[in-house]
Amino acid sequence: MAAQPGSEVTPAQAGLLFTLGKQDGVLMGEAGAALDLGPAGISGLVDRSAAVKLVERRADNEDGRAWRVFLTPKGRTVLAQAKTNAAAVNAALTEGFTGAEIEIVARWLTSIQTRFPRGADE
Repeated sequence: MAAQPGSEVTPAQAGLLFTLGKQDGVLMGEAGAALDLGPAGISGLVDRSAAVKLVERRADNEDGRAWRVFLTPKGRTVLAQAKTNAAAVNAALTEGFTGAEIEIVARWLTSIQTRFPRGADE
């Protein structure tokens, strides 16, 4: 993702944009969980993304201690480009493989996440 021509975002920022593209206005903790980041990691990522005007952080209406993250207009534009870039990368990665082969690889990668969850050895 980061090597794509014209890419304005890091892979981590793209992940945040994809998460917000599915559900804008998620709680910081929810965004962190979706990206497998702890509180410090998601806070830093949101700070860096807000600094370049991709997202904005707003206080939660129901819990004054919680923060929600929203896409900005620039973030929506960059998300659209990131989706295009991801589609191109995925097409290149899967070229020459059958659907069944791709399914096996996907199943194997999912099993790694299940068998070795983040923080299991902490």
